[in-house]
Amino acid sequence: MIASLSSKGQLTLPVEIRRTLHLHAGDRLDIVLGENNRVELIPLSRSVKDLKGMLPKPLQPISLKEMDRAIQGASE
Repeated sequence: MIASLSSKGQLTLPVEIRRTLHLHAGDRLDIVLGENNRVELIPLSRSVKDLKGMLPKPLQPISLKEMDRAIQGASE
């Protein structure tokens, strides 16, 4: 795949790469210069705090005991 560098030094990643890596506008990447001037782009994981509000609140709250039982059942 080929990407072009803009006059401002910006690079647009091809859509196939963005989809494969689940990248979206505002996501951060670590850029590493390796051997033989090889460049690696490493997606940085998000903080757990960034996940707040992504899921709707449950219709009924559940107790800690119910959560523990669900976890136990999943590990069996």
